[in-house]
Amino acid sequence: MAVSVARPPVARAPVLILTFLAALALRRGVADVAAGGSPSAETPHRRFEYKYSFKGPHLSQSDGSVPFWIHTGNAIPSADQVRITPSLRSQKGSVWTKNKVNFEHWEAEVTFRVSGRGRMGADGLALWFTTEQGLDGPVYGAADRWNGLGIFFDSFDNDGKKNNPAILVVGNNGNLVYDHQNDGSTQALGTCLRDFRNKPYPVRAKIMYYKQTLTVMINNGFTPDRDDYEFCTKVDNMVIPTEGFFGISAATGGLADDHDVLSFLLFRLTEPGQQPPPPESEIPKQEKDKYQEEFQNFQQELDKKKEEFQKEHPDVQGEPIEDMYESVNDREIRQVFEGQNRIHLEIKQLHRQLAMILDEQRRYVSVITDEIAKKGTNVESGQVDAASPQLGSVLVTQQEVLRNLNELRNSFHESLKQIGSAQQQGNAAGLGTYETIQHFNDIKEHLHTVKRDVEHLVQRSVQNPAEKAVKCPEPPPLPACLSTVHFVIFIVIQSVLFFCYVMYKSQQEAAAKKFF
Repeated sequence: MAVSVARPPVARAPVLILTFLAALALRRGVADVAAGGSPSAETPHRRFEYKYSFKGPHLSQSDGSVPFWIHTGNAIPSADQVRITPSLRSQKGSVWTKNKVNFEHWEAEVTFRVSGRGRMGADGLALWFTTEQGLDGPVYGAADRWNGLGIFFDSFDNDGKKNNPAILVVGNNGNLVYDHQNDGSTQALGTCLRDFRNKPYPVRAKIMYYKQTLTVMINNGFTPDRDDYEFCTKVDNMVIPTEGFFGISAATGGLADDHDVLSFLLFRLTEPGQQPPPPESEIPKQEKDKYQEEFQNFQQELDKKKEEFQKEHPDVQGEPIEDMYESVNDREIRQVFEGQNRIHLEIKQLHRQLAMILDEQRRYVSVITDEIAKKGTNVESGQVDAASPQLGSVLVTQQEVLRNLNELRNSFHESLKQIGSAQQQGNAAGLGTYETIQHFNDIKEHLHTVKRDVEHLVQRSVQNPAEKAVKCPEPPPLPACLSTVHFVIFIVIQSVLFFCYVMYKSQQEAAAKKFF
């Protein structure tokens, strides 16, 4: 028993020694990592470069240009975004930096929106970093045989493999022709499948080029979180030109999407411990003094002009300058009111025409009434009995037409009142989209009611064969009467044309909203 008790401590000794040494080695490794033993874990320094970026609000200037950028083709800059291509067929557009970028490492954040009515879109959007500006060409609206980097957001499936929408990274040395038939799959250095069309929030892409490694991160636009990125693709050992232009282009084909870029933000990346000098130190002292002197002279001239203006116009007080840019909501409200004004004018014109028709109808009724009175006094009894039923039926028909026309006129008058009240409410308190749609629905209901009344009148006229046989009297000095059937047909055609016009204008306004 004494031997068995003495042996276990001797057996456990090597195990305890090995455990102690392993713990000591692990602790030393953790200390080395904390002290900077793994440089790859350190993040680079980022500095925002405003001369190679754009974002809203007030993105474009009064002349439609974007500071430090140029736009070509069908690109449309506005206050809050740049529409590279509208949702029309065979459109091309692009925006490019005016000056070259000479950063060794950089990071770009792009916020865009691709939207369209169809289940499929075309052709796509492209981000560029090339040695020359590809202002126009067949590759998503930019030039082919580029020298640099292209990141393509391809939304149309050319090869029929059902692998679109997709994001591709394609490099070129200036000699390769882009493979459109295979959607660039034979030339892609990296790719991922992401559906970036018709998302509830704008889609964001983050492209980082650091130490010859290109990384693409995507925010799919399902949440408003700006930092909700997920990995797309990564290309190692990628060498691109050190100087070049950044650009964004897009194109449409047989199918079309709106390609809108809300912002493009560029950051210069530098390795830890090698931060670039501040921007003030990059400008020579002589140029800084020159700019400062020019600014002071300009400020003095501006103050003098303000004093002169105040002396010449003592009654005018300084008022804030109205915003020369129109927001998206203001543009939509303006388009709604313009549509309402056009409908208001059309209904007024129809109201005037209806009043003229009512006057003619009343004159015809008065003529028929006078004719019946003359027949009752001058014509013999036999002839009166033969003509009286026909004239009576004509009189009844004309009175019914008058009654229906009065109802039609009242319906138009109600529509005019509703449009006027909608415009007054909108001018007083800024009419919302829901109220505007509600007023348009009310107007459409009244127009449907008018159409049903007119159709009912036509059916009654067709179903009554006695009225077809009725002919207008032929008094010697009186003009010929207008046939009831022809008059009703004229009213029906005019009402249908007006209804079609209203529906066409509403569709045109709905389509026009997408451009803004």
